[in-house]
Amino acid sequence: MKVSIIGGGGLVGSCAASALQFGGIVREIALVDVNQELVEGQALDLLHGASLTSDQNIVAGGPELSKDADIVCITAGLRRKPDESRLDLINRNVALFRSLLGDLKRVGYKKDAILFVVSNPVDVLTYLAAQELDLPAQQIIGLGTVLDTTRLRSLLAQRINATPSQVQVTIYGEHGDSMVPAWSNAQIAGLPLEKYPGITPALIAEVEKRTRGSGAEVIKKKGGAGFAVGVSIADVIHSIALDRRRILPVSSLQSGAYGLNDVSISVPTVVGRKGALSHIEIDLWPKEMTALRHSGQVLRETIDKVLRG
Repeated sequence: MKVSIIGGGGLVGSCAASALQFGGIVREIALVDVNQELVEGQALDLLHGASLTSDQNIVAGGPELSKDADIVCITAGLRRKPDESRLDLINRNVALFRSLLGDLKRVGYKKDAILFVVSNPVDVLTYLAAQELDLPAQQIIGLGTVLDTTRLRSLLAQRINATPSQVQVTIYGEHGDSMVPAWSNAQIAGLPLEKYPGITPALIAEVEKRTRGSGAEVIKKKGGAGFAVGVSIADVIHSIALDRRRILPVSSLQSGAYGLNDVSISVPTVVGRKGALSHIEIDLWPKEMTALRHSGQVLRETIDKVLRG
């Protein structure tokens, strides 16, 4: 399996490449970036550790490296300028993303390739890719709320001194302000959340609030997320590469699940070699269902505003 990472010279792309190298599952990692010297340096740095990690082919170059990739992962994006509105930033990133899709169309891509969108606004860009590329909708997925979910699980585990891998609570909806933590299905080590020692409504509210602000907190303290988003990307890619068919909160085009239509958003999704294989409607509390549909409406309005003028 070959994975190309568009934006591989940047923080997110290089952290994803590092996570894939430590994972040792994919055969080839191709780093693609407009800054050739930077991306060649990232590839060289990874290559230097190859004897201690994985037997993989690691290369760097331009858009042509994506033409035979099994997974094309797009991480390139622009950061907000001082005093810039969220909508202006979205418009700039949409313009950049369209140019990246243009590069893909020019060099070509495999008909069974998976396009994996990480760049923000991830749900809007995932929807845009589904409209503009000649690929089945299930082969176009976004990172969605995978990163938000691991943030929530890890912060909750730290707060109650639990093992992070045994915390099971998932966020659905938009990767953004309208995200929806599904506390109704939360468990810790197999115990319902409310049965675990130390859990209180106030603690849940505190952890949820910090999770919602985690992206901004990381940007303020170190300039942007890298490690956590890197392993989140690798987790999804490994599920595809091994056809694991795990249920993950990736973003994909909806056609009826939870009453959501014509919008790319995160719901429980079976992820395998052919992408988003199916969507599963788990039971949610009525207030969670309402919040999820509201999240879909928020994205629908953004799509209409940005992509349809």
